[in-house]
Amino acid sequence: MADSYHSERDTQNVLQLRAILKDFPPFARQYFLAQEASKETRTRLSYAYDIRTFFRYLQENNPVLRDREIRSWDVSILDDLTATDIDEYKSFLSVYSVNESLLGTPKENSFTNGEFGLKRKMSALRSFYAFYYKREMIHTNPTLLVDMPKLHEHSIVRMDEGETAALLDYIEHGGDQLSGQKKLYYEKTKVRDLAIVTLLLGTGIRVSECVGLDVDDVDFRNNGIHIIRKGGSESVVYFGDEVEKALLDYLEVRETITPLPGHENALFFSTQRKRMGVQAVENMVKKYARCITTSKKITPHKLRSTYGTALYRETGDIYLVADVLGHKDVNTTKKHYAAMDDQRRRRAAGAVKLREDNS
Repeated sequence: MADSYHSERDTQNVLQLRAILKDFPPFARQYFLAQEASKETRTRLSYAYDIRTFFRYLQENNPVLRDREIRSWDVSILDDLTATDIDEYKSFLSVYSVNESLLGTPKENSFTNGEFGLKRKMSALRSFYAFYYKREMIHTNPTLLVDMPKLHEHSIVRMDEGETAALLDYIEHGGDQLSGQKKLYYEKTKVRDLAIVTLLLGTGIRVSECVGLDVDDVDFRNNGIHIIRKGGSESVVYFGDEVEKALLDYLEVRETITPLPGHENALFFSTQRKRMGVQAVENMVKKYARCITTSKKITPHKLRSTYGTALYRETGDIYLVADVLGHKDVNTTKKHYAAMDDQRRRRAAGAVKLREDNS
């Protein structure tokens, strides 16, 4: 079952989280222990990275903490910070560097945060502060006095019908333009790649849901796939004839592959005969999409938006689109497809004639 993939991923996340928490002060571990009941392992791990960034910033920029090991800090340090300190940290997050050690050699990595990354990191810090403030372990919460970064609305990038057809055609026949090793690699992976892209375009599932599929999760009797949604809920998503054909073609190729131990159940194999990962699918989609359009940055998530747009255009049922895409809140779906509603309203303006045109 696909659950084995997700269980393994959760285990890896927990192990990474434990490794990070070893360098945290004891009071900080209480927060992450309390998160276990309500947050996914991936979310808790992301919060741990974000809080670690905050701690490192304090150690490098706060004179009082500069010579003290992070593990020795007491919760009182949170009370000692002001709204100005938090504002300065928010400014720091736009562009910053972190010194890491690689095989004993210092290495400086640079990071930047756009609107979404900045808001996520500040949300993590606000949640961190709220935990101790609610429990009266601290007496102030300066994060509430700092404005959260605003997210500006961005137009949704999606593919039109011509681009979708061109992408699938290129995956199927684009190898004619290649030679040598590139040609051999293309021939080896094209049936798999076509199946993955067709599945993403034909169902709107997330790339993480796609790579988590086991071969037994595909039900050709009902043309449905059993997936584990974001958050751990289970769902069945149905597919049409084009997806069915692409999957059946790939399964014939899959029969010729001997997977490595532990990967036998995976639906999609990498060239290393392991379960494909999210990054591999993202790179594959970008590779093909660059050959079709240079004006749009196409990712697996954009294929999901393309499917959602097509489904909404055909049905006009925003609740159906939300359900199929696995959105917990229909307002998320409405926000994404509001532009299409506006287009429909504009067409409605000219649909009713008040007087006959006698000209």
